Amino acid sequence: MTGSNSMSSGYCSLDEESDDFTFFTAKTSFFRQPQGKQVAKKVPKEEEEENPKSLSDEEVKAQIEVYNSKVSENGMKLGTDGIFTGFIKVHLKLRRPVTVLSSAGKPPGTGPGSEGPDKRTSFYLPTDAVKQLHISSTTTVSEVIQGLLKKYTVQDNPHKFALYRQTHRDGQDLFQKLPVSERPLYLRLLAGPDLENLTFVLKENETGEVEWHAFSVPELQNFLAILEKEERERLRQVEQRYITYRQKLLQALQEAQGKPG
Repeated sequence: MTGSNSMSSGYCSLDEESDDFTFFTAKTSFFRQPQGKQVAKKVPKEEEEENPKSLSDEEVKAQIEVYNSKVSENGMKLGTDGIFTGFIKVHLKLRRPVTVLSSAGKPPGTGPGSEGPDKRTSFYLPTDAVKQLHISSTTTVSEVIQGLLKKYTVQDNPHKFALYRQTHRDGQDLFQKLPVSERPLYLRLLAGPDLENLTFVLKENETGEVEWHAFSVPELQNFLAILEKEERERLRQVEQRYITYRQKLLQALQEAQGKPG
């Protein structure tokens, strides 16, 4: 699995004001031998449980021809072993910082808790970055996530992340979390190249409860620093609104007292 990116190259540390985010791509070591044939707002449960239909070899070949007729580049290629390869785009919508292993010990940009004995640092990643990945029809969601993390030495537990399918319907964006065994390129083939029908999104794994035991102590310390910074900013905003409201109220009282009767 190989990748190219269309993101900003800059990171931001904890003491910078940017809310932007960036991410990573993957490598070419996930093309495996075939093991048989094999979604804002959440989609309804019945849609979550619906499995994509399986295609015969001839149907796969015909579907690839239809797919390639709709794109000018980056089409899919069918091998003699029945495996086909192609490209998917992954949109990165991460709200939390990730922990990266620093090779030089001094990463680009430093902040509270950014250095330690194991030379780790936490960064926000530029929001809505897009990665184009070259994968095979046997590459699973789990392999895509693990490959991305390994390529860029991200130390976070892969279980903190999940790949979602996003569809646009009736003016709404619908999200469905994909099983780790799902094959993204197969879904791309079935949906066609139109991003309205299917977009892949990497997000934090929403399990209903935060699994704090999966985070390291430096990560937790960074989260506390971020929350304290957000709390101070929120207090500043509330105080400023109160001052503005008080000034307007006093002005209105003075004007009322100056009027006859």
